[in-house]
Amino acid sequence: MSLTGSELGERFGRTAEWIEARTGIQRLRRLRQHEPLIDLAADAASSALSSAGLAGDQLDLIIAATCSTRSGSAPLGPQLVKRLAPRAATFDLNAACSGFCYGVSIADSMIRAGSARHVLVVGAERMSGLIDPTDLGTGIIFGDGAGAAVLGPATDSGLAIGPVAWGSDGSQAGLIAFPDGDPFMRMAGQQVFRWAVDKIHQVAAVACQKAGVLPSDIQLFIPHQANLRIVDAMAKKLGMAHAIVSADIVISGNTSAASIPIALTRLIQSGRARTGDLALLVGFGAGLAYAAQVVRVP
Repeated sequence: MSLTGSELGERFGRTAEWIEARTGIQRLRRLRQHEPLIDLAADAASSALSSAGLAGDQLDLIIAATCSTRSGSAPLGPQLVKRLAPRAATFDLNAACSGFCYGVSIADSMIRAGSARHVLVVGAERMSGLIDPTDLGTGIIFGDGAGAAVLGPATDSGLAIGPVAWGSDGSQAGLIAFPDGDPFMRMAGQQVFRWAVDKIHQVAAVACQKAGVLPSDIQLFIPHQANLRIVDAMAKKLGMAHAIVSADIVISGNTSAASIPIALTRLIQSGRARTGDLALLVGFGAGLAYAAQVVRVP
């Protein structure tokens, strides 16, 4: 179901304008209680396979990037294998909001090493199941969603996926966490905001350096959609004046590991992303984990 800014703010006595000014969010999507995450994930995966011109039985590996499967719940990867690719290997990967970038890097390495030919990376999240609906700091930000991409052998010798720049700041891990005895995820929003604005553009710059390109060479900047003010601040610090900067958070909210593939898919479907464009992907979030890489749009 789609929730507007007015609907999100009503519980907290906040207006749609108040929410948009602080986060950039105008609306977001959340699953209804009876709707399973696997349906969203499978739809995104099927769309990615169709775009790649592949059938499920041609996949060697499925990586499901998600932090939404809790203890006692079924992993997402095996459910995708059952629906789409009966012979593929699979695993769930939890690097929170950096999960899709982690998955892309692992898939790239597996293909280069000859361990796989085609790998499906799915970012899928039911964040509405992790947050306290009475908590203003998370209740107006997080949405549910899924996006996916298929990776395969490069067709030429040029850059397809650049080396990853990744890491984590464990000293700040408590800024986004499940405190002992608390069933809900808590986030120190202002501190996370400052950390992201101060640090993550440096990671993005390193990813460009590793790929042998300049930030000014990038046509598409697709960071994790955590907050529109963070996105704008990073783009400014990187000098992305001529790049298309994704602002998908406006209509999707923060969908954690799903945010980057959803944003990239929308740019491709709208025609704003073209084959051959250089895209800079940047993930960051709980952990505090981060990752960035330059990819060429297929």
